[in-house]
Amino acid sequence: MNRTLGIVLIVVGIAMLIWTGFSYTKKEKIVDAGPIQISADKEKSVNWPPYAGGIILIAGVIVFVASKNKR
Repeated sequence: MNRTLGIVLIVVGIAMLIWTGFSYTKKEKIVDAGPIQISADKEKSVNWPPYAGGIILIAGVIVFVASKNKR
């Protein structure tokens, strides 16, 4: 179990180092007056600092190595 968790953390850490965020489009209602509705597409973004990926990567390596030593 710990070995699998270590591998997952390593993969997530590498992915977070490569991609520092993503953006998506959300439809928001601007005017809703009975039968008349006006909406607009708003672009939102989710970003995280690169060091967060590094910390997760290091934690994954530590968990993976610690699970190998228990055998």
